[in-house]
Amino acid sequence: MFSEETVRTTLGVAGNITAVTLFLSTMPTFYRIWKKGSVEQYSPVPYLASFFNCGLWVLYGMPFVHPHSLLVVTTNGAGVGIEIGYLVIFLVCSDTRKRLRVALIVLLEILVFGGLVLLVLTVVHTTQKRPAIVGSISVAANILMYASPLSVMKTVIKTKSVEYMPFLLSLFCFCNGLCWFVYAFFPFDPFIAIPNGIGALLGILQLILYATFYKSTKRMLAEREESAEMGLAVMGPSTMHNDNGNEADALTVGPMGHNPLTLDC
Repeated sequence: MFSEETVRTTLGVAGNITAVTLFLSTMPTFYRIWKKGSVEQYSPVPYLASFFNCGLWVLYGMPFVHPHSLLVVTTNGAGVGIEIGYLVIFLVCSDTRKRLRVALIVLLEILVFGGLVLLVLTVVHTTQKRPAIVGSISVAANILMYASPLSVMKTVIKTKSVEYMPFLLSLFCFCNGLCWFVYAFFPFDPFIAIPNGIGALLGILQLILYATFYKSTKRMLAEREESAEMGLAVMGPSTMHNDNGNEADALTVGPMGHNPLTLDC
């Protein structure tokens, strides 16, 4: 009923939508960074890795490397643009030392990427061999990036809490991986199938963890809120009788010592 090209295009468009949604999911984080004027304890590593990884896939989808892969270029081109925006904000809001370090890593990534482009264009002269070289490097970079979600999953299992593993993010990770995994079979492309198959699998595992620890997380958050209310109730009378004017200081310290800002993953 539907041609192979129609199915491929439909899956590619769906993959573009889910991928861009994932890229934009960290916008609240960067709004918070911009508003505070400081990156605090946030790490630039995920955004540096995404910037380089998206660049590799843009190269892979170019006509002179892997013809007929426009949708791969569009989704990762959008990713490059969004990650550049994030990195600019990170540079502006960092201290001098961190700013220099991030700028040097970005420069190194650009130099490595430029070297790869020159290598592909000057040494390898056919579109039969170019996809194998660029695709293999891209798959390796993707697999290295999986250290981040694996780390989050380890934390969830250890703490029995999904507080810092948002459901929608896990859902879109699964949908994005699934769309591109199926896309890779029209026709079969192992370099797209392998990383996105792993991504879809990790997405499923995250959703399973979410279902497993959702109730325990709600219980822990309720207990934390109850403890916070009890702590404020205990501090209330003492602050009313405090003649040193330290009421505001007492109320600004969370009774649990909890910092709601965590490292991005």
